[in-house]
Amino acid sequence: MGSLSIWHWLIVLVVVIAVFGTKKLRNVGSDLGAAVKGFKDGVKDGGSTDTPQQVSNSNKAADPNTVDVDAKTRS
Repeated sequence: MGSLSIWHWLIVLVVVIAVFGTKKLRNVGSDLGAAVKGFKDGVKDGGSTDTPQQVSNSNKAADPNTVDVDAKTRS
């Protein structure tokens, strides 16, 4: 009673295909694959030494019109 046979899974697959269609299922599969790949890349690059503060400070130096609000409030 607790185990599902291959026939149960085939019926579920037919119902899912009937409800969503094959094109939408294909898009979901590719989106899921891209999300997993992005997650793996994020985990792999997670050991970098740059903190968000260091990255934002390097971006501020590139634009001379940027006002550092944190520096204004500290002084």
